[in-house]
Amino acid sequence: MASKAFLIVAMILAPTLAYSYKVGGDSDGWKSGDNYTEWATGKIRDAFATNYVVGDNAGWKLGVNYTAWTEGKTFRVGDTLVFMYTSGTHNVLKVDGADFQKCASSNASAKPLTSGNDMITLATPGKKWYICNIADHCSKGMKLVITVSEAEAPAPSPLPGSSAPPPPGTSAASGISFSFSISPLKYTVWMLAAMALSKMVMA
Repeated sequence: MASKAFLIVAMILAPTLAYSYKVGGDSDGWKSGDNYTEWATGKIRDAFATNYVVGDNAGWKLGVNYTAWTEGKTFRVGDTLVFMYTSGTHNVLKVDGADFQKCASSNASAKPLTSGNDMITLATPGKKWYICNIADHCSKGMKLVITVSEAEAPAPSPLPGSSAPPPPGTSAASGISFSFSISPLKYTVWMLAAMALSKMVMA
């Protein structure tokens, strides 16, 4: 029964944990002289990136406390903000800190997003400010400020000439290596999910 439960849990979790990559990309492939640590960094960011629907089920609208919504969330480079709203009723405009306080954009060339399903990938670390600049919506609370941290980095590879055994993903013969790491938090979340599902199946 336990092995059957484990199999079911594995089948459920596998699609969310599995990523297939052609090492080095379509053109370069696996060869000497390339920086595979650099290549792997972007893949790790993509694999562990999170999509945040701003306001969760409430979406982007009046009457939602977006300061409270950000509490407990860690935003990292590579994550995506999704602003969901009825097109034509609201918009999303990226501003700086001063304009955020004034609820008005001083950048005449800045164009707001208006699709109603606006996706913004967080490309750089630091503070980010967003407002709805329709009527007085911003002054009534349709404003969001977040702090973006650096993306999770891959575990470092051993230094050349190191006597340590090669890590997974290493070709000792070629001297080319790359490695992936999973943060303890994400590993814990996955394990808890697996245990919960296992208990449900065995109950």
